[in-house]
Amino acid sequence: MPLPAEPVAQPYEERLTAPRSWWAVSVLVGVAMALILLPFGSLPLLGGLVGGTAVAAVVVSAYGSVRIRVVADSLVAGDAKIPVAALGELEVLDKDEAVAWRSHKADPRAFMLLRSYIPTAARIPVTDPRDPTPYVYVSTRDPQALAAALKAVRPA
Repeated sequence: MPLPAEPVAQPYEERLTAPRSWWAVSVLVGVAMALILLPFGSLPLLGGLVGGTAVAAVVVSAYGSVRIRVVADSLVAGDAKIPVAALGELEVLDKDEAVAWRSHKADPRAFMLLRSYIPTAARIPVTDPRDPTPYVYVSTRDPQALAAALKAVRPA
């Protein structure tokens, strides 16, 4: 008789992309570079437009390419990989609480993956007594889904 299949946890992955307005600003940076190079002729003007826009777009893309994932038994937030066993219960933060926790309630020892253009966030206490980090603050568009994914991979 075959054994029933164990439930497979739904993987969680989110990319915190930069807002559309930032891409428009990168075009404006290119226009500014073109205007700076205008006295040198039309070819430098074109180079400034293309080069300035490209450099600004690379910066916006790099800033907006941060990912949040729940992989196996770890929370991967940006460059940090934190074992789920070292984390407490996730607290979902609405817009007002997220602003408070990234300003006057913030602890300088906390790990913060913060994007101010994302209104909601999650705060997860670090329960490992050897780790001086009090909590992990993660900007996320769907904190409930992140909480569900962490709960699904948490050791029993």
